[in-house]
Amino acid sequence: MKIVFAGSPEYAVPALKALHESYGIAAVITQPDKPVGRKKVLTPTPVKVEAEKLNLPVYDFVKIRNSVEEVKAIGADIMITCAYGQLLTQEVLDCFPMGVWNLHASLLPKFRGASPIQAAILAGETHTGITVMRTELALDSGDILLVKRCEIGDKNCAELSGVLSQLSAQAATEAVPLIEAGNAQLLMQDEAKVSFCKKIQKSDCKIDFNNSVEDICRLIRAMNPDPFAYCEQNGLILNILRATAAEADGAVGEVVSADKHGIVVKCGKGAIRIEELQPAGGKVMKAADYVNGRKIKAGDKLD
Repeated sequence: MKIVFAGSPEYAVPALKALHESYGIAAVITQPDKPVGRKKVLTPTPVKVEAEKLNLPVYDFVKIRNSVEEVKAIGADIMITCAYGQLLTQEVLDCFPMGVWNLHASLLPKFRGASPIQAAILAGETHTGITVMRTELALDSGDILLVKRCEIGDKNCAELSGVLSQLSAQAATEAVPLIEAGNAQLLMQDEAKVSFCKKIQKSDCKIDFNNSVEDICRLIRAMNPDPFAYCEQNGLILNILRATAAEADGAVGEVVSADKHGIVVKCGKGAIRIEELQPAGGKVMKAADYVNGRKIKAGDKLD
């Protein structure tokens, strides 16, 4: 069976490598090179870098929907997608006689959309996973081929993404023989249980200290490593990378203590102990180092 793989970020690399090692990949489709950093250096996606290491043909269409004939000319039976980053049209789907299959990072039908890993953390889910689904035109609505589950625990988004990335690789290699056999039992998604998640914006990451410590800690974990949860201190943005629950009395948003143990801030319910932060334009540091620099003290207000 001839397989095309479509993906872009580092997250998708393990699935590409596992599929190529197990079955061989005919071609890779990824996003175009993009300018990165202050110098705007044109940079290929991690998937393109890995594909070139594996000596695989790479297509980086600006818009895949405008390149249907090139996709069809590859002559592949299936396409497996993992965080590719472009919407597929029916004409693209029709290029693959045995279908297009997506490795989606949630337990569908929960968290269809662009930010399923962050959404699962924010919702306080105990488990999440990878769903291999047949791609349809509607967003993440296709029938389910198989599911792999994992525990969330207190992982932040980066840590959970690492687990799910490896799980995607396992799911992909298990899915191929099922698809090739042609008699896989697909499960329809329960539309009554559908939930959606949107692309994360920086404005979604502002900490509201009126919320509970549980909600705030989940927000901090969900937005690490990008784009970071944040608050403001006298108009200065502080990105908050790590925090734990604490107990303290005071006004909401008040810095109750600031010492070598971290920065304790009163919340609507409970308090958080900030352990790691990044001032705007500065470097990531332990909260204790920020305190030692006398940038914050008990009685200050964060909002």
